[in-house]
Amino acid sequence: MNKVLQSLLPATALSGLLAFGGGIVPAGAGQAAVISASGAVTTVSHHDATEVQIGSHGINVENGSSHIRIGRNGVGITDNASAIVTVHDHHHSCPDDQELVSVFHSVRLPAGKSACDVVSVFGNSVADGDVSDSVVAIMGNLQASGRVANSTVSVFGDSSVNGSVGGNAVAVFGDLKLGPTAHIHGQAVDVFGSVQRDPGSVIDGGTANIMSGMFHGAAGLQSWSEHCLLLGRLLAPRLDIGWAWGVAGVLLLFYALLALLFREGLQKSIQTLDEHPGASLLAAVAMTLLTPVLMLALVMTVVGILAIPLFWLALLGAGIFGRVVALGWLGGRILRGVRGGGVHPVLYVLLGGVIALALYMVPVLGFIVYALIGTLGFGAVIYSLLLALRAARSAAAPAAPAGFAGFGPAAGTVPPHAPEGGAPPPEATVSAAATPPPAPTPMELATLPRAGFWIRMLALLIDLVLVSFALSAIEHHGTDGLLLVLATYGALMWKLRGTTVGGIICHLRVVRIDGQPVSWETAILRALGCFLSLIAAGLGFFWIAFDRERQAWHDKIAGTVVVLTPKTQGLV
Repeated sequence: MNKVLQSLLPATALSGLLAFGGGIVPAGAGQAAVISASGAVTTVSHHDATEVQIGSHGINVENGSSHIRIGRNGVGITDNASAIVTVHDHHHSCPDDQELVSVFHSVRLPAGKSACDVVSVFGNSVADGDVSDSVVAIMGNLQASGRVANSTVSVFGDSSVNGSVGGNAVAVFGDLKLGPTAHIHGQAVDVFGSVQRDPGSVIDGGTANIMSGMFHGAAGLQSWSEHCLLLGRLLAPRLDIGWAWGVAGVLLLFYALLALLFREGLQKSIQTLDEHPGASLLAAVAMTLLTPVLMLALVMTVVGILAIPLFWLALLGAGIFGRVVALGWLGGRILRGVRGGGVHPVLYVLLGGVIALALYMVPVLGFIVYALIGTLGFGAVIYSLLLALRAARSAAAPAAPAGFAGFGPAAGTVPPHAPEGGAPPPEATVSAAATPPPAPTPMELATLPRAGFWIRMLALLIDLVLVSFALSAIEHHGTDGLLLVLATYGALMWKLRGTTVGGIICHLRVVRIDGQPVSWETAILRALGCFLSLIAAGLGFFWIAFDRERQAWHDKIAGTVVVLTPKTQGLV
């Protein structure tokens, strides 16, 4: 700033400066301009005792009791010893551009010392001296009792200020505490914490609380970062990180609940990981590499953009269930001797979880184990889906010549009343050609092959696109309420036609397991059950690939299955 002022206001242009209360000072007799060795310019008018100084500290105009200051220390205007305008930023000099920055350690600026910045990452920042810029603490506490020209910022830590702050005092995921001599010239801002101030503290810009009081675990988080994160582990045998043990315990109980609900699918996936560990690992790597490609393909098709949320929900569900599979596999390796004795997979998961928690406390190895459990489990789920799809195709191939479970004679067979030689009588041929085959009954439909995961997802995608386009055309305001409209559309189509437009294209039909026709109660219950399948990270849909009857959660709730029909149905 001082260089700009010196270039814009040379000594020969000082006559243009306004001296408060003294008018315009003309350049001429009775006025002298002096350039000091330090580069400062001083002009003095002896007529009215007005002095103007321009130098490294800015502009200083004095005329008796009137005083104007414009410079690095702020702006101040006084007249007759009373302040008219006073704005301070307390910007101090920066000796040799000194910056106190530390990573993984705490940093301290003693009283009487000065620095440009005081910054710590995974440590505490203590500034008892003067700071010409800012004080920052990330994953640590902040304490400022000196003068800070700019701002104080703490992230995942508490801030304690008992000095002057020229800018804002900010605490994110922590509490902001102001002492009796704290003076915040800007705002006191706290996000997800609270502001605690002494009655003697001063805040010029007011207080801003965002989601106040929602987070008070900064101390525990700092302890976890110091004793766990920095050592490459997830847990440590310490009481001050009890919240981390609580989170781990809740997750383990959730994994056990999933194992209890989906025993069959868990057993299949554990068997896959047990028999094909290498293929499971390759499946996880391949899926990770293919995910960006698949996302790009969906975006390029434009219509596929609507399927992106479902795709991510499926990946999330696979990741969550994959951890259950990996823990069950780990526990099963220990209980291999009693595996054939009817041990429930929940015990596998609980035992594997206890072993994993113990490994999480080992430095470096804890992070490695966590990553391996997630990777192997995710790969086992993906590879199990591939094996299930391959088995479904193999089962459907020999069933096709048989006429889809009895619908129509197989190729090369002779009708029951044909004479010797294999040729049917003419009247029988004419009658068969003129009379269409009878429509299959609900009981016969229930015996048809079950539809797999991918063909059902394709039908759902088609319905999703059709409903989205129809809703956009009607409302002209986007697709608000898409899921509710999609569920209503599905319930109507299941009751009236037994399938949707996507189901007709993919040769699918919704039938009841007991062979009864789909009623309104069944259709509505199935539609409502779809929301449960969706909100559980998509696991309800994802479960189609694991279930023996290829049922989603909403199918189990409504008592329905989705079957492959022998021929395409029409809308009418």
